[in-house]
Amino acid sequence: MGAPAAPAFCPDEVLAYRRSLTRFAPGEGLALDEAYRLAHLPLVAPGHPGVIPAREGRSYEHGRHPRVVSLVLPVPHADLAAAPAYLELDRALRGAPFAGKIAWDVAARRRERLHATLCGSLATGPEAVPALAPTQRAALEALGPITVELRGPFSGTVNLGRLYLRVYPECRDGTDVLGAIQRIMGRPATGLYLVGLHALTDDLDPAEAAWLADLIARWWDRPILRLTLDALWLLWATDDLVLDGGVLARVPLTGEPVSAASLSARDGLRIDR
Repeated sequence: MGAPAAPAFCPDEVLAYRRSLTRFAPGEGLALDEAYRLAHLPLVAPGHPGVIPAREGRSYEHGRHPRVVSLVLPVPHADLAAAPAYLELDRALRGAPFAGKIAWDVAARRRERLHATLCGSLATGPEAVPALAPTQRAALEALGPITVELRGPFSGTVNLGRLYLRVYPECRDGTDVLGAIQRIMGRPATGLYLVGLHALTDDLDPAEAAWLADLIARWWDRPILRLTLDALWLLWATDDLVLDGGVLARVPLTGEPVSAASLSARDGLRIDR
């Protein structure tokens, strides 16, 4: 018998990365946006004059918020750090003209909690624990292990100042398995699965922004790491960088894999190429 076929991954055409990419304009820098200055900048550069300590109607105070629990896709740092492509990317970022504006110390502090959020804020409060219905647990277990591929880097249109890796989900006969997980949990499929990698401590000038735009373009189609996972995490946090947070529980993805056809019929996630 031959080796099992390599998994196919969802293409850009059905995911949200292209339309969510930072619009880099020639001759312009990258300014940290309001969302970033409220939720992230207080954690990485608390003395920066652009920090927004609090805002009416928002739950953030100096970057902290009430405890929330989310369902996330874990990314083992040891696997990432051993990937040759990631080491190459890391060298490029350390040699970037804005390397001094990357919060390297913050990245080191959160490396054991690297993840892509699939369903945010499933529960809130000091002792809150999400209640997964038996049907939800059964549906997640029926998926079986899932395979994803990390690519990057990426900067989006919200939270300007965060640098991410993009997660490309396994495509089972045209079905986005991460989107299926979101549907199982009663959330819409987003097509946007991001691993927060680095945080900037200041705006980028035009030359620095151009360098970042070029890096993103050159690395767009390059695989960094392929992962096969048999569990998700319920992750609690009191800040968006999960500096104060941890794994509340593992959510298994085990059992007999469900067919792509049944996933599509149940979750409405058919991908037309």
